[in-house]
Amino acid sequence: MVSYLGLALAIAGAAIAALLSGMGSARGVGMVGQAAAGLISEDPSKFTKVLILQILPGTQGLYGFITAIMVMIKTKLLSGDPVMLTPQQGLAVLMACLPMALVGYFSAVAQAKVAASGVSVVAKKPEQQSKAMVLSAMVETYAVLALLISLLIILRLNF
Repeated sequence: MVSYLGLALAIAGAAIAALLSGMGSARGVGMVGQAAAGLISEDPSKFTKVLILQILPGTQGLYGFITAIMVMIKTKLLSGDPVMLTPQQGLAVLMACLPMALVGYFSAVAQAKVAASGVSVVAKKPEQQSKAMVLSAMVETYAVLALLISLLIILRLNF
């Protein structure tokens, strides 16, 4: 009898990476969007400056998506002939997805808080927008590191 438990665990890992990172990004982009809407209602000329800040917390969702795609490539789900994984192998894939899932969610929310504060900077001193972007981008570093860890583990798994 063929067991699909291993493959199911791998798919769960991919789903968790995409879902949590995507949820964090959606929440983050929404938070910055709310702050930006208040500013552009007063000064529509600052739209482009705050749009850039709003985009930043959206990258974690993209990183989670990339992680999920890598799992689907590694397990050959996209080819239609998936590899039958043992439960241990499936669990290894799931665990490999956790750095991106968890750091993706929390870093998107943290980055949104910094970017929303950056909207306040742009409101008072628009010429300081680049400094607000740098502060927000610093949080991005940890999402990138989580993506690299997840991808390196996924790529090193043998099955």
